[in-house]
Amino acid sequence: MIRIAIPNKGRLYEPTISIFKDAGLPISGGAESRRLFAKTPDPDIHILFARAADIPEYVQDGAADVGITGLDLIMERGAKVETLLDLKFGKASLVLAVPEDSDLQKAQDLEGKKIATEFPGITSQYFERLGVNVEIIKVSGACEMTPHVGIADAIVDISSSGTTLLINHLKAIDTVFSSTVYMIANKESLKAKDKILDIKTALESVLNAKQRRYLMMNVPEASLEAVKEVLPGMSGPTVMKVEPGKLSEESILAVHAVVDADLIFTIVNKLKKIGARDILVVPIERIMP
Repeated sequence: MIRIAIPNKGRLYEPTISIFKDAGLPISGGAESRRLFAKTPDPDIHILFARAADIPEYVQDGAADVGITGLDLIMERGAKVETLLDLKFGKASLVLAVPEDSDLQKAQDLEGKKIATEFPGITSQYFERLGVNVEIIKVSGACEMTPHVGIADAIVDISSSGTTLLINHLKAIDTVFSSTVYMIANKESLKAKDKILDIKTALESVLNAKQRRYLMMNVPEASLEAVKEVLPGMSGPTVMKVEPGKLSEESILAVHAVVDADLIFTIVNKLKKIGARDILVVPIERIMP
C-alpha cells in the first residue's frame, strides 16, 4: 500500500484535491469530515490528511510514502526526502519586511537587529549567505505584529500578494525564498514501490496538459504546407483526408495539432489567413509522456 500525505486545510488543500482528481485519483470524502484517512479508486493508494508543515517529517520518517507540500516547508524542516515533481501551484515568497516608516532599506542594514519568523532555518541560511549577523526570534503566528510591539526590527514571512504586509503597515525589502508545492517521496519507499513513479507520471500528465490546447481544423490541400509552417505541434500535425461533399470539388484535409495555450490567439489568426476554416480549440485533460 502507498500512503500519500496531503494538506488537511488551508490554501494548499483545494488545489491538491483538484490535481489528484484530474490525474484520475479522486479522493473520497474530504478533510471537512475530520477524517485522518481517505481512499482513492486504486485500492493500493490511500490518503493521509496532515498539517502541511508536518508532511516533510511524515515522509522522511516513513509514516507516509509520498507527500504534497510547500518547498519552503521541506527546506525549513531540512527533511531528507526525494523531491520528485514541482506541481506549479501554491506560489508564495518568503519576504524580508520592515515597518513602512523604517529607515532600513536592505538586508545589510539589519546587522545586529532582531528578526521574527516562523522559518528560522531558511532565515538563518539567508543572512549567513549575506554575512549579516542578526538575532532570530522564532514565532508561531502573528509575525506581522512583532515589529510594532518592540519584539523585532523586521520579519521574514510568507507573502502571496503583499496585502497582509500592506494592512499591517509593513514593506518588503527583499525576497528570501520562493516556493511552490512539490511532490516528495520517502527514499526507501521510492526504491521499493514502483507505483510511486506511476503517481508522479499521472500528476505530471495533468501539468503537461494545462498549458496546451488541441487544435482541429479543415484545410484546403493546397494550403497544407503553409499550415505546417504555422503549427508548432508537439511532433507535427496529424493530417487526414476529408471526404468531399456532393457540392464540393475541393480537396479538404483535417489537420489536428497540440499547441501551447499562450500561442492560440496568434496561431488561429495566421491559420485563418492562409485558408484554414472550421477551427476548433479544445482543452486537454492529460498528456502522457
